Amino acid sequence: MAAGEKIKAKIKKNLPVRGPQAPTIKELMRWYCLNTNTHGCRRIVVSRGRLRRLLWILFTLTAVALIFWQCALLISSFYTVSVSIKVHFQKLDFPAVTICNINPYRYSAVRDLLAELEQETRGSLKTLFGFSEITSRKRREAESWSSARKGTGSKFLNLIPLLAFEKGETSKARDFRTGRKRKVSGRIVHTASDVVHVYESKGLVGFQLCSNDTSSCAVYTFTSGVNAIREWYKLHYMNIMAQVSLEKKINMSYSAEELLVTCFFDGESCDARNFTRFHHPMYGNCYTFNNRQNETILSTSMGGSEYGLQVILYLNEEEYNPFLVSSTGAKVIVHRQFEYPFIEDVGTEIETAMATSIGMHLTESFKLSEPYSRCTEDWNGVLITNIYNATYSLQICLHSCFQAKMVEKCGCAQFSQPLPQGANYCNYRQHPNWMYCYYELHQAFVWGELGCQSMCKEACSFKEWTLTTSLAQWPSEVSEKWLLSVLTWDQGQIKKKLNKTDLAKLLIFYKDLNQRSIVESPANSIEMLLSNIGGQLGLWMSCSIVCIIEIIEVFFIDSLSIVARHQWHKAKQWWARRQASPCPEAPPSPQGQDNLGLNIDDDLPTFTSALCLPPAPAAQVPGTPPPRYNTLRLERAFSRQLTGTEVSAES
Repeated sequence: MAAGEKIKAKIKKNLPVRGPQAPTIKELMRWYCLNTNTHGCRRIVVSRGRLRRLLWILFTLTAVALIFWQCALLISSFYTVSVSIKVHFQKLDFPAVTICNINPYRYSAVRDLLAELEQETRGSLKTLFGFSEITSRKRREAESWSSARKGTGSKFLNLIPLLAFEKGETSKARDFRTGRKRKVSGRIVHTASDVVHVYESKGLVGFQLCSNDTSSCAVYTFTSGVNAIREWYKLHYMNIMAQVSLEKKINMSYSAEELLVTCFFDGESCDARNFTRFHHPMYGNCYTFNNRQNETILSTSMGGSEYGLQVILYLNEEEYNPFLVSSTGAKVIVHRQFEYPFIEDVGTEIETAMATSIGMHLTESFKLSEPYSRCTEDWNGVLITNIYNATYSLQICLHSCFQAKMVEKCGCAQFSQPLPQGANYCNYRQHPNWMYCYYELHQAFVWGELGCQSMCKEACSFKEWTLTTSLAQWPSEVSEKWLLSVLTWDQGQIKKKLNKTDLAKLLIFYKDLNQRSIVESPANSIEMLLSNIGGQLGLWMSCSIVCIIEIIEVFFIDSLSIVARHQWHKAKQWWARRQASPCPEAPPSPQGQDNLGLNIDDDLPTFTSALCLPPAPAAQVPGTPPPRYNTLRLERAFSRQLTGTEVSAES
């Protein structure tokens, strides 16, 4: 390196370096450590001795790691919620109460539609259990198959064959229709095997279902013959009722005047006009009290059984379908207005000849939506069509999803749920083997393979009534005679005398007016998050937001600027080398000096550079002539000669 370049480099090294003007990243980091407000970085540079410098590096890195750890915990806890429970004592709105008879339709009205099905069902029961007066068990078992074939047809047994498996045998089964054993094709599905262990040594009863092309079949078995017969009957029952018009089904079910004998609310009389009818596919006509009629909601200002809803129901046990339902009573559910009552899922059964008292406690919950939880309001973010005329709930979403999958996979809708637009209910006339598709789809739904559980979200706000049920015998033996007589006289349209097994009393009331509210609120806000992060920075690094900006400027902006500048210089040098000729050019002629002999190069010439030099002239004549000494004149600087400076003549 030439002397001038060395001096220039030394001057640049001693000059103060500021920010991106530093030539290298190392110099930039040194400048930052000397000028930053964070004490640890400065101590790394100014400390003397390797041990101290190593300790300060260790302390600084530990503090940075702790800051990152604490800030990560703060950020991760930002989306957590805190739950607060508040108890209010105030006048409460009374919920909607839906009441359904367990028996959906009057047996006398549907007997003609179900006559053939009942005949085959009775024959199957006689075949399975041997309903005969013969005392000999062996004789009953021997004659049961032939007697069953004589009294029954085979329409429904042909559609869904009933099979009886002997102990420990699953490859062969006895067919209820023919009474003979036959091989069973298809897989065996134990309906209870998902919950309890099914012992192979026990006899099983089931029915066989096949797909449309009969390429795949499945036998659904039950450990109890009662469950098998009821499930088999229910499938055919849904097939038959799916072909009946809604208007006819409403007329075959119970009217409000038939179901409700007496009604009181908050100490005042009410009647059938205070109830709203809606038709449930599996429970017939149901009636809802306080369903926001005339845009008003009834409320109560007192707790206790005297200030709730009191009704006496006439259930008429004689009109019950013996194969569809096996108990007598009604179902009741408490829900919000404009909320669909899922009687089959969460309904509470009430008994006949009993007074059922239901005390309520109201709990209202409010959850935060995303990003705090996966909840929604009014179907926001849920890609499922609502087939219920009600507000959003998780149950409505799941049932709507299953019904949509049913229409998509099986080509028809399941009877126990509302009918989607443009679809028809499944029946064996239009869809002969829909039952197999339904069972396969339902099993996939239970196992979560349809994706409904992942698509549906929980509701962000909901009301829940905690029910406490108590029973008492009603009417008592001493009051039964006069009470039933008066009720019979009140119900003038009922021709027969009422029996206590046809009646049920229901009381629904608030136990107290304490409303419990569960409210979620963000555990952290933006202000708290920033203050907590600032506290961590100040605790471990004595750093503020200005230091953060300084770090961003130095480590990102300035560093990138230095890297970009170096890359730009490299690119320029590469371009210059590319444009240069193969031989280096002769150095330019020096100015202010005509004598080329005085132009001395520090570096010795190489062989290649010597070949490229221009040829020397024939006669090298210096361009600068020698000076004329006779023209030089010595002028005196003083006007007179100083004393003692005279020159003698001798000299």
